[in-house]
Amino acid sequence: MEGDSAPTIPAADVSSGVNGGMTVKECEQMIQKSLRTPMVKFLRENLEKSGCAIGDKFIKAIYCKHEGQWRLRSWRRGKDLFFLSNEFALKYSDCANFENLILPIVVCSNHMNIQDEVNQVVIHELIHAYDDCRAANLDWTNCAHHACSEIRSGHLSGDCHFKRELLRGYLKVRGHGQECVRRRVMKSVTANPHCSEAAAKDAMEAVWDVCYNDTKPFDRAP
Repeated sequence: MEGDSAPTIPAADVSSGVNGGMTVKECEQMIQKSLRTPMVKFLRENLEKSGCAIGDKFIKAIYCKHEGQWRLRSWRRGKDLFFLSNEFALKYSDCANFENLILPIVVCSNHMNIQDEVNQVVIHELIHAYDDCRAANLDWTNCAHHACSEIRSGHLSGDCHFKRELLRGYLKVRGHGQECVRRRVMKSVTANPHCSEAAAKDAMEAVWDVCYNDTKPFDRAP
């Protein structure tokens, strides 16, 4: 669903927050814009078809106090709940849940600067929510399960679009997509307190082919 054009940065979509981040109010406004984008609408429709309809308030903006806390992911009830980021894991067990299944997606406003970043977080996390919804036995403490969802989110969300990689300073052309997905999977899975670096790598390699080629709910990778 995502085109090949470079991410644009309209003046109205740039944060005015302090230290490069945006305010919670600005982030909430950008989340609402994200909800109107074709890919987010498509993912929400498919979550509803899978029995996990979400409302506009399912995705929230907060100010994140911890260093490295980029975005938060919910784990199913009945186990310890963790919010995961690329470099930070916070155990959390006392939060309102969504229909007794999954906690809301939370976007760290102070780590967002432009609309495209907010869009990407929302899309990436909705793919995780879709995986969490469709798989009754998905266990986020299982390194292979976690790696599989990270592979799918990295591949299908547009996180590793060539032009986004250029903006991050990665200049490789041939094979950049899979290399980017692998790098980002490792960063996320090694943040899981249940997964050592070696376990994360083994898990990623074990599930790579199946999960990279699983494009649901899309017919093919966008």
